[in-house]
Amino acid sequence: MGDATVVYIHGNGNKVRKELLKSQWDEALFGTDMGPASRMAYWAPVRHAAPLPDDGPDPVSDGPPPVREFPDGRVPRTPEEFIEHTLREARRKAGPGPGRPSARAGDEKLAHWLAKMTYSAETLGRAEDAVPAPASSDLAKALPLPQFLRTRLFELLVKATFEDVYAYFFGGVGEAMREVVRGELAGVRDGPLVVLGHSLGTVIAYEVLREERRDVSLLVSAGAPLGITEVQDLLALPTAVPAGVAAWCNVSDLRDLVALDHWLRPEYGPPGLVTDHLVTNDSDNHHGIAPYLRSAPVRKEVGALFDRVATDRVE
Repeated sequence: MGDATVVYIHGNGNKVRKELLKSQWDEALFGTDMGPASRMAYWAPVRHAAPLPDDGPDPVSDGPPPVREFPDGRVPRTPEEFIEHTLREARRKAGPGPGRPSARAGDEKLAHWLAKMTYSAETLGRAEDAVPAPASSDLAKALPLPQFLRTRLFELLVKATFEDVYAYFFGGVGEAMREVVRGELAGVRDGPLVVLGHSLGTVIAYEVLREERRDVSLLVSAGAPLGITEVQDLLALPTAVPAGVAAWCNVSDLRDLVALDHWLRPEYGPPGLVTDHLVTNDSDNHHGIAPYLRSAPVRKEVGALFDRVATDRVE
């Protein structure tokens, strides 16, 4: 048996350079740099001209709360206004490209998901207003934003998530993103394989594995939108555990607004291969990757596979 390998697929938004990002994920999951035992499917250059600076915060995980304005200088004042503005910006930034299905149908589906994210954030914002805020959220509460945008980092989370998802399905870049994942998988020759995706990375990983059979000992999805009907409707193939995947570990936080539907097991058969776990993600927007990688189910499942390989080699 060859050595175990984990292939990471990052999620929405721009990232730091590939080598640093891989090392950060290694540190969160294993506590050390894994060298050639881990690979990063780094698709950020498909959407972004240059990586974030090494010390730059990841806007999806730990960036500062922004103040976004409309072109005329106003900020969104209602959820409906915010939804309309975000969808319009997503269309503009995605640009023309082949879509699946029609862009108009996609607008309707993704707008519905965006609405659910926004109204959920408004509900969470009201709940958090009733609880004394920790010092770290003082800035968010002081920003001149309407109530529904005061949920920590919500506006930036939605911007990165929605625009990248829209571009993936309708901006003509989905195939280029999938090709990055195929390339990293092709570099793994033998031995147990873990495929670990975050956010949009779970969609990309899922579609690649559905398209081509690959023996995967463990598929891990963190903060995945794969349970959301509007996203499922845009997948090229019906929902199912990809052929060759022996086990699927899905983790999400109940406050994660990207993973609004936390249960994949009922919709991805055959039965018994998917295990859903609710975990605590204490990043500012509850969607950051590091807390998911440090969560007990992910460390346990991935660690057990690597430990088995090490034991077999000793014996």
